[in-house]
Amino acid sequence: MAFPYKHFLLIGATAGIGKAMAECLVEHGAKVTAVGRRKDRLDAFVQKYGADKAQGIVFDIAETEKIPQFAKEVMEQSPDIDSIFLNAGIQQPFNLTKPETFDLQKFQYEVHVNFTSIVALTHAFLPYLKAKTSPVSFIITGTNLAIIPAATLPAYSASKTALNVYTLCFREQLRHSTDIKVIEISPPPVQTELHDYMGPAGAQLGMPIDQFTKLAYEGLLAGKDQIVIGEIQPKEIFNDVLTKRREGFEILSSVLLKHQ
Repeated sequence: MAFPYKHFLLIGATAGIGKAMAECLVEHGAKVTAVGRRKDRLDAFVQKYGADKAQGIVFDIAETEKIPQFAKEVMEQSPDIDSIFLNAGIQQPFNLTKPETFDLQKFQYEVHVNFTSIVALTHAFLPYLKAKTSPVSFIITGTNLAIIPAATLPAYSASKTALNVYTLCFREQLRHSTDIKVIEISPPPVQTELHDYMGPAGAQLGMPIDQFTKLAYEGLLAGKDQIVIGEIQPKEIFNDVLTKRREGFEILSSVLLKHQ
Protein backbone atom coordinates (compact mmCIF):
# COMPACT_ATOMS: atom_id res chain seq x y z
CA MET A 1 0.00 0.00 0.00
CA ALA A 2 1.08 3.63 -0.52
CA PHE A 3 2.40 5.35 2.57
CA PRO A 4 -0.23 7.97 3.45
CA TYR A 5 1.80 10.35 5.65
CA LYS A 6 4.05 12.99 4.13
CA HIS A 7 5.30 15.13 7.05
CA PHE A 8 6.14 13.67 10.45
CA LEU A 9 6.67 15.55 13.68
CA LEU A 10 9.03 13.16 15.48
CA ILE A 11 9.50 13.72 19.22
CA GLY A 12 12.70 12.30 20.70
CA ALA A 13 14.61 12.38 17.43
CA THR A 14 18.16 13.06 18.60
CA ALA A 15 19.12 9.54 19.69
CA GLY A 16 18.28 5.86 19.49
CA ILE A 17 15.08 4.69 17.86
CA GLY A 18 13.85 8.23 17.26
CA LYS A 19 16.97 9.27 15.37
CA ALA A 20 16.99 6.07 13.34
CA MET A 21 13.31 6.36 12.43
CA ALA A 22 13.69 10.04 11.50
CA GLU A 23 16.48 9.15 9.08
CA CYS A 24 14.55 6.17 7.73
CA LEU A 25 11.44 8.24 7.02
CA VAL A 26 13.38 10.98 5.23
CA GLU A 27 15.27 8.42 3.17
CA HIS A 28 11.93 6.94 2.08
CA GLY A 29 10.64 10.28 0.86
CA ALA A 30 8.87 11.84 3.83
CA LYS A 31 9.60 15.16 5.47
CA VAL A 32 10.51 15.09 9.17
CA THR A 33 10.43 17.83 11.76
CA ALA A 34 12.68 16.44 14.46
CA VAL A 35 12.24 17.45 18.10
CA GLY A 36 14.69 16.94 20.95
CA ARG A 37 16.79 18.65 23.58
CA ARG A 38 20.16 18.54 21.79
CA LYS A 39 20.46 21.35 19.26
CA ASP A 40 23.76 20.12 17.85
CA ARG A 41 22.20 16.80 16.84
CA LEU A 42 19.14 18.49 15.36
CA ASP A 43 21.37 20.82 13.35
CA ALA A 44 23.37 17.82 12.09
CA PHE A 45 20.13 16.10 11.00
CA VAL A 46 19.00 19.15 9.02
CA GLN A 47 22.45 19.61 7.48
CA LYS A 48 22.59 15.95 6.45
CA TYR A 49 19.24 15.90 4.64
CA GLY A 50 18.58 19.53 3.74
CA ALA A 51 16.00 22.03 4.94
CA ASP A 52 13.49 20.92 2.29
CA LYS A 53 13.28 17.46 3.91
CA ALA A 54 14.30 18.02 7.53
CA GLN A 55 13.64 20.57 10.23
CA GLY A 56 14.74 20.69 13.86
CA ILE A 57 13.05 22.10 16.97
CA VAL A 58 14.63 22.20 20.41
CA PHE A 59 12.06 21.31 23.06
CA ASP A 60 11.94 19.40 26.35
CA ILE A 61 8.69 17.44 26.64
CA ALA A 62 9.16 17.17 30.41
CA GLU A 63 8.03 20.81 30.55
CA THR A 64 4.41 19.80 30.03
CA GLU A 65 3.06 23.25 30.88
CA LYS A 66 4.67 24.51 27.66
CA ILE A 67 3.25 21.78 25.41
CA PRO A 68 0.02 23.56 24.33
CA GLN A 69 1.96 26.58 23.07
CA PHE A 70 4.56 24.29 21.49
CA ALA A 71 1.83 22.45 19.55
CA LYS A 72 0.24 25.72 18.43
CA GLU A 73 3.52 27.13 17.13
CA VAL A 74 4.52 23.88 15.41
CA MET A 75 1.22 23.56 13.54
CA GLU A 76 1.19 27.22 12.56
CA GLN A 77 4.70 26.90 11.12
CA SER A 78 4.09 23.52 9.45
CA PRO A 79 0.35 23.04 8.85
CA ASP A 80 1.08 20.11 6.52
CA ILE A 81 2.22 17.87 9.42
CA ASP A 82 0.01 14.79 9.22
CA SER A 83 1.64 12.38 11.68
CA ILE A 84 2.74 12.94 15.27
CA PHE A 85 5.42 10.36 16.15
CA LEU A 86 5.90 10.21 19.94
CA ASN A 87 9.08 8.36 20.72
CA ALA A 88 10.83 9.99 23.68
CA GLY A 89 11.65 7.98 26.79
CA ILE A 90 14.21 7.27 29.50
CA GLN A 91 15.17 4.11 31.39
CA GLN A 92 16.89 3.59 34.73
CA PRO A 93 16.99 0.62 37.13
CA PHE A 94 15.53 1.01 40.63
CA ASN A 95 15.94 -1.20 43.69
CA LEU A 96 12.64 -0.82 45.52
CA THR A 97 13.83 -2.78 48.56
CA LYS A 98 16.37 -0.18 49.70
CA PRO A 99 14.62 3.02 50.86
CA GLU A 100 17.98 4.52 51.79
CA THR A 101 19.09 4.57 48.13
CA PHE A 102 15.78 4.64 46.27
CA ASP A 103 15.38 8.01 44.52
CA LEU A 104 11.65 8.77 44.46
CA GLN A 105 12.10 12.03 42.55
CA LYS A 106 14.02 10.30 39.78
CA PHE A 107 11.40 7.52 39.66
CA GLN A 108 8.58 10.04 39.31
CA TYR A 109 10.47 11.99 36.65
CA GLU A 110 10.88 8.85 34.53
CA VAL A 111 7.14 8.12 34.76
CA HIS A 112 6.43 11.76 33.89
CA VAL A 113 8.60 11.72 30.76
CA ASN A 114 7.57 8.27 29.56
CA PHE A 115 3.84 8.60 30.20
CA THR A 116 2.41 11.93 31.38
CA SER A 117 4.22 14.00 28.76
CA ILE A 118 2.97 11.72 25.96
CA VAL A 119 -0.61 12.13 27.17
CA ALA A 120 -0.11 15.90 27.21
CA LEU A 121 1.27 15.84 23.65
CA THR A 122 -1.62 13.80 22.24
CA HIS A 123 -4.08 16.12 23.97
CA ALA A 124 -2.37 19.22 22.54
CA PHE A 125 -2.09 17.98 18.95
CA LEU A 126 -5.47 16.21 18.71
CA PRO A 127 -7.50 19.30 17.69
CA TYR A 128 -5.13 19.97 14.79
CA LEU A 129 -5.34 16.42 13.45
CA LYS A 130 -9.12 16.32 13.88
CA ALA A 131 -9.42 19.38 11.66
CA LYS A 132 -7.68 17.67 8.73
CA THR A 133 -9.45 15.79 5.94
CA SER A 134 -6.40 13.85 4.70
CA PRO A 135 -5.05 10.71 6.45
CA VAL A 136 -3.47 11.52 9.82
CA SER A 137 -1.98 9.53 12.67
CA PHE A 138 -0.38 9.36 16.05
CA ILE A 139 2.52 6.90 16.25
CA ILE A 140 3.56 5.95 19.78
CA THR A 141 6.68 3.99 20.69
CA GLY A 142 6.05 1.59 23.55
CA THR A 143 7.94 -1.56 24.52
CA ASN A 144 7.43 -5.28 24.92
CA LEU A 145 8.05 -4.68 28.63
CA ALA A 146 4.60 -3.11 28.77
CA ILE A 147 3.24 -6.65 28.38
CA ILE A 148 5.78 -8.56 30.49
CA PRO A 149 7.49 -6.10 32.89
CA ALA A 150 11.14 -6.21 33.93
CA ALA A 151 11.58 -6.49 37.71
CA THR A 152 14.72 -4.33 37.66
CA LEU A 153 13.01 -1.56 35.65
CA PRO A 154 9.86 -0.75 37.63
CA ALA A 155 9.54 2.91 36.54
CA TYR A 156 10.13 2.11 32.87
CA SER A 157 7.88 -0.95 32.84
CA ALA A 158 5.07 0.75 34.76
CA SER A 159 5.16 3.95 32.71
CA LYS A 160 5.19 2.05 29.44
CA THR A 161 2.37 -0.23 30.62
CA ALA A 162 0.35 2.88 31.43
CA LEU A 163 1.22 4.24 27.98
CA ASN A 164 0.10 0.99 26.34
CA VAL A 165 -3.24 1.12 28.16
CA TYR A 166 -3.66 4.78 27.25
CA THR A 167 -2.88 3.99 23.60
CA LEU A 168 -5.47 1.20 23.51
CA CYS A 169 -8.14 3.48 24.97
CA PHE A 170 -7.16 6.46 22.83
CA ARG A 171 -7.30 4.36 19.64
CA GLU A 172 -10.62 2.78 20.54
CA GLN A 173 -12.32 6.06 21.40
CA LEU A 174 -11.02 7.84 18.29
CA ARG A 175 -12.07 4.92 16.10
CA HIS A 176 -15.73 5.64 16.83
CA SER A 177 -15.59 9.37 16.15
CA THR A 178 -12.71 10.17 13.75
CA ASP A 179 -10.49 8.73 11.02
CA ILE A 180 -7.32 9.39 13.03
CA LYS A 181 -5.13 6.31 13.17
CA VAL A 182 -3.30 5.46 16.39
CA ILE A 183 -0.30 3.21 15.83
CA GLU A 184 1.80 1.61 18.55
CA ILE A 185 5.29 0.31 17.89
CA SER A 186 6.36 -2.22 20.53
CA PRO A 187 10.13 -2.84 20.41
CA PRO A 188 12.27 -5.47 22.06
CA PRO A 189 15.56 -4.28 23.60
CA VAL A 190 17.38 -2.40 20.83
CA GLN A 191 21.04 -1.38 20.69
CA THR A 192 20.68 2.32 21.56
CA GLU A 193 21.79 4.91 24.13
CA LEU A 194 18.79 3.96 26.27
CA HIS A 195 20.98 1.32 27.95
CA ASP A 196 24.00 3.55 28.62
CA TYR A 197 23.45 3.19 32.38
CA MET A 198 24.67 -0.41 31.99
CA GLY A 199 28.11 0.69 30.88
CA PRO A 200 29.86 -0.81 27.80
CA ALA A 201 27.62 -3.89 27.88
CA GLY A 202 24.55 -1.74 27.24
CA ALA A 203 25.65 -0.89 23.71
CA GLN A 204 25.40 -4.56 22.71
CA LEU A 205 22.08 -5.29 24.38
CA GLY A 206 19.26 -6.21 22.05
CA MET A 207 18.44 -6.06 18.37
CA PRO A 208 20.71 -4.01 16.05
CA ILE A 209 19.09 -0.64 15.40
CA ASP A 210 19.17 -1.05 11.61
CA GLN A 211 17.28 -4.34 11.82
CA PHE A 212 14.68 -2.85 14.15
CA THR A 213 14.19 0.24 11.98
CA LYS A 214 13.64 -1.88 8.87
CA LEU A 215 10.99 -4.00 10.62
CA ALA A 216 9.27 -0.97 12.15
CA TYR A 217 9.08 0.80 8.80
CA GLU A 218 7.71 -2.33 7.12
CA GLY A 219 5.01 -2.48 9.80
CA LEU A 220 4.09 1.16 9.21
CA LEU A 221 4.02 0.60 5.45
CA ALA A 222 1.73 -2.41 5.92
CA GLY A 223 -0.81 -0.24 7.74
CA LYS A 224 -0.69 -2.09 11.05
CA ASP A 225 -1.98 -0.31 14.15
CA GLN A 226 0.12 -2.48 16.50
CA ILE A 227 3.65 -3.30 15.38
CA VAL A 228 5.19 -5.82 17.77
CA ILE A 229 8.82 -6.57 17.00
CA GLY A 230 10.50 -9.53 18.66
CA GLU A 231 9.12 -11.05 21.81
CA ILE A 232 10.06 -11.74 25.41
CA GLN A 233 11.01 -15.34 26.07
CA PRO A 234 9.30 -17.71 26.33
CA LYS A 235 7.67 -16.29 23.21
CA GLU A 236 4.63 -18.59 23.45
CA ILE A 237 3.61 -17.00 26.76
CA PHE A 238 4.35 -13.47 25.55
CA ASN A 239 2.33 -13.85 22.35
CA ASP A 240 -0.54 -15.53 24.21
CA VAL A 241 -0.73 -12.71 26.76
CA LEU A 242 -0.48 -10.06 24.03
CA THR A 243 -3.24 -11.59 21.89
CA LYS A 244 -5.68 -12.40 24.69
CA ARG A 245 -5.19 -9.02 26.35
CA ARG A 246 -6.19 -7.13 23.22
CA GLU A 247 -9.08 -9.50 22.54
CA GLY A 248 -10.36 -9.00 26.07
CA PHE A 249 -9.95 -5.24 25.79
CA GLU A 250 -11.95 -5.10 22.57
CA ILE A 251 -14.77 -7.21 24.01
CA LEU A 252 -15.03 -5.02 27.10
CA SER A 253 -14.84 -1.85 25.00
CA SER A 254 -17.72 -2.96 22.80
CA VAL A 255 -19.89 -3.18 25.90
CA LEU A 256 -18.75 0.01 27.62
CA LEU A 257 -18.82 2.32 24.60
CA LYS A 258 -22.48 1.49 23.95
CA HIS A 259 -23.34 3.43 27.08
CA GLN A 260 -21.52 6.62 26.16
